Amino acid sequence: MATIYDFTVQAINGEQQPLKQYEGQPLLIVNTASKCGFTPQFKELQELYEKYKNQGFTILGFPCSQFNNQEFVNIDETLSYCQMNYDVQFPMFAKVDVKGENASPLFKFLISEKKGLLTENIKWNFTKFLVDSNGHVVSRYAPQTSPLKIENDIKALL
Repeated sequence: MATIYDFTVQAINGEQQPLKQYEGQPLLIVNTASKCGFTPQFKELQELYEKYKNQGFTILGFPCSQFNNQEFVNIDETLSYCQMNYDVQFPMFAKVDVKGENASPLFKFLISEKKGLLTENIKWNFTKFLVDSNGHVVSRYAPQTSPLKIENDIKALL
């Protein structure tokens, strides 16, 4: 059975990064955007990361510009914006497509593991996938779901 550890993603510096390095850690994988109405969720995501990182929890942010081009063209601008405005310290990766023909293999996998309420496709920025320490997708959360509302689900995996 496939897990997220079978995937390699592009790091923000352009290098390939195996997700196997996160093996044994619960993860929250989020498609993000810097110019979205949900962008303030970065604050709550960072709060969760700070609170639980020493227990092995990690958040992985994947910028995406597929929904109304709400992400900077330059990835350095994205990273700078997230750090300056929300003090984001959790790992951020290169921009990805999360739907369609060019969707990232990771996001194709996430979607195949946890379909959305009405459709399997990701409908907007800040869709969140909770992954257990064995690399299995255990929950999917809608963009409007506050990251703090996921806290009890995270604690259950620690």
